[in-house]
Amino acid sequence: ALTFKLTNAVCETYNKSWIEFGLCRLRAVSRNKVCLNLNATLHYPVNNAIVKAQLMKRANGYKPWLYSVEFNACQFAKRRNNALIRLVWDLFKDFSSINHSCPYVGVQTVKDFYLRSEKLPSPIPTGDYLLLIDWVFGKKTQAATNMYFTFVEDL
Repeated sequence: ALTFKLTNAVCETYNKSWIEFGLCRLRAVSRNKVCLNLNATLHYPVNNAIVKAQLMKRANGYKPWLYSVEFNACQFAKRRNNALIRLVWDLFKDFSSINHSCPYVGVQTVKDFYLRSEKLPSPIPTGDYLLLIDWVFGKKTQAATNMYFTFVEDL
């Protein structure tokens, strides 16, 4: 059996006049299921959102592993033209209120999100991972969300 489990979530804002996190918390539902609840308030309309994401794997500290991507979230919301981003989007879309095109403004939520191995096309190696996401609005990094998770493949 494959086991995906969120282990930590860290949300940080660098400019509270632009974005604030009201909630960034994991909730254990069962031994192998942990849900993420995230609530972010955007105080100004976001018409151009750049997302910088990097997947890290733990090996004597977290090291860059396989993926590092930067994309325009507003363009992706219109076209869904990047296969890698669409894969991650398919994990989140059922749990998120961020399922429309720009502008984004007001409260944006992710409610009861959990990782589902059946949504991934191929398994990743067993280990601890960190997904670093920087949110760039107005050409400045305004916030960061870091998601830690564990993947275990029973052989």
